[in-house]
Amino acid sequence: MSTATKKSLLIELGTEELPPKALDELAAAFANGIAEGLKKRGVEADAANAKTYCSPRRLAVLIPAVAAEQPSQKSEVLGPYLNIGLDANGAPTPALQGFAAKNGVAVEQLQRLTDTKGERFVARSEKPGRPTPELIPEVVAEALKALPIPKPMRWSDHDYAFVRPAHWLVMLHGGDIVDGEIFGLKSGRSSRGHRFHHPQPVHVADADSWLDALRAAKVLADLAARRARVRDEIAWAAKETGGVPRLSDALCDEIANLTEWPVAIACAFEREFLAVPQEALVMTMETNQKFVPVFDASGKLTEHFIGVANIESKDPAEIRKGYERVIRPRFADAKFFWDEDLKTPLAAQQDGLKSVTYQQSLGSVWDKCVRVAELARVIANRLGIDAGLATRAAALSKCDLLTRMVGEFPELQGVMGRYYAIANREHAEVAAALDEFYAPRFAGDTIAQGKVGQILAVAERLDTLAGIFAVGLKPSGNKDPFALRRAALGLARTLIEGGLALDLKALLVEALQLLPETALAAGLPKGKDGKQPALDAGARREALAAELYDFILDRLRGYYADQGVAVEAFEAVRALASADLSDFDQRLKAVVEFSRLPQAQALAAANKRIGNILRQAGEGAAAKSVDPALLDAGAEAELYAAVEATAKTVAPLAAQRRYVDTLRELAGLREPVDRFFDGVMVMVDDAARRGNRLALLTRLRRMFLDVADISLLPAA
Repeated sequence: MSTATKKSLLIELGTEELPPKALDELAAAFANGIAEGLKKRGVEADAANAKTYCSPRRLAVLIPAVAAEQPSQKSEVLGPYLNIGLDANGAPTPALQGFAAKNGVAVEQLQRLTDTKGERFVARSEKPGRPTPELIPEVVAEALKALPIPKPMRWSDHDYAFVRPAHWLVMLHGGDIVDGEIFGLKSGRSSRGHRFHHPQPVHVADADSWLDALRAAKVLADLAARRARVRDEIAWAAKETGGVPRLSDALCDEIANLTEWPVAIACAFEREFLAVPQEALVMTMETNQKFVPVFDASGKLTEHFIGVANIESKDPAEIRKGYERVIRPRFADAKFFWDEDLKTPLAAQQDGLKSVTYQQSLGSVWDKCVRVAELARVIANRLGIDAGLATRAAALSKCDLLTRMVGEFPELQGVMGRYYAIANREHAEVAAALDEFYAPRFAGDTIAQGKVGQILAVAERLDTLAGIFAVGLKPSGNKDPFALRRAALGLARTLIEGGLALDLKALLVEALQLLPETALAAGLPKGKDGKQPALDAGARREALAAELYDFILDRLRGYYADQGVAVEAFEAVRALASADLSDFDQRLKAVVEFSRLPQAQALAAANKRIGNILRQAGEGAAAKSVDPALLDAGAEAELYAAVEATAKTVAPLAAQRRYVDTLRELAGLREPVDRFFDGVMVMVDDAARRGNRLALLTRLRRMFLDVADISLLPAA
């Protein structure tokens, strides 16, 4: 089909204001549905260059070079085999006649084909393709039906439902109207412009001129262009304030999805509200009002903010007054919460935590704080950090949950704890820890910076993981209601990035020992009789600790994969089951560097070969130590000498955790190892020599295993 018969296709559905947080997903799904519908029907279209458009009042897609009709439609329907379709005389049976009639052809027009079972009849036909305009309404209907709308709404007395009531429909193929009806709306070429700037219909001459026609009617239907205008407008308005606006991508997207012609207005509030912690004011502005906060050069919040209107007002001062009037009572509430909370010391909230249930089998939030405090004490003592600060931070860690401010803004837990602790003159490290221990809060976030914060972060996550696993609520599939995967990764990252040399396996056991036995019993699976088996607390803790350790390491696999670390390198270190994750990290970095050396593949192959030989020889086959008197001159004696010399060098390096240097030294063994395997038979008949050679290989393998199982790396 020539390109001359292809024209752009425009579909626009106009609605009441669509939910801003769902708009991007709805628009993308709608465009994808239209493209897929055309593809399914064989209609040629330049779907790769399709454009997705949307605004608060419309979903639209523009697909260039859409063919005027389908290609001819060929069909092939398989019929009965010859032994069923023909009788003994070769005449058509009723089965064959019925097949022919069903497919609208005479028996004589049926063709034959042969498959694995024999020859059979087949009805082949070819019909001319339908005109594309006839197909578009059903394509649009399918695309709309497939949209991710959890709660569609109905309007008027119609039977159909959509995310919002629909008001107009434009369907154009080039300059021609595509006749059709969706949600009771007949298609046409009349769109609608800005609700206030251009309330009258917008005439659309053809599909390619639609975007410009809407722009002339004060509607930016291109989402990227609208986002760019939002940023430009805010930057312009910020000059009036003399400050620096903070506009996150998420807030920019939401503002763009709330406006069709965004216009920024610089505003201000009373300076007395700056006495409230700035995070609370910023939260109110961004979350509740979609306003953009303005900071000074040092990062401190100013009394200025920027609102984005959906209108180019002749009197922007009135809009400014409205925005300032709206924000004032919210800030007044925040100031009231702050002032009232300050009247009660943070520590005085502890008793209230006893009446807040954490989890039925795990007790109250206060019970959790007690467990976390004990873990924090143990960890602090092992790291040589002030245990008093760690336990104080743990005791106060959940107290801000009962404050008025956090009750209004749950996202500020931890942040407000820090402010209240500072106001109560708690130790600076304790105050910082109350905020930091929640970190990392999201992917890409940093860990707690202070040591007390790191200790509290580790203790908190240990108790969470141990408790929720114990009661049998561990993640399943995509379900992770307690965010345990995030907690496990946060725990591992804190240990690694904080350089905390701690035995994770021991800590998991200790966390499990602090749990009540009722919690350990709660997670036991019931038998066929519906009863739980008797609790063996020791065995239960041991099994849970092993399961938790593996769960945490599984999270680390993805963490390192994101850094470009090969899975073989990770497994080479994991094979040693290192309980200290900071040590695990150092070993892994050494293995990654070792794998880049030219000797790496050959030594990996040699380690794999050594492992196989020792495994086949069986336990006890090797001598307890190497007897130099039994060594043959040449390659065997050379390898022994090289191993002994290298051992003296690498022993202190490994003890100092200088794993990179250790593996570099071991890489020097490649040539004597290669000569040994080229010239020495290990499994000789002489039992003494065989055992001596196995002892030499055992010593060599253990030197590598002091760092990682190199045999798991890709071999030459």
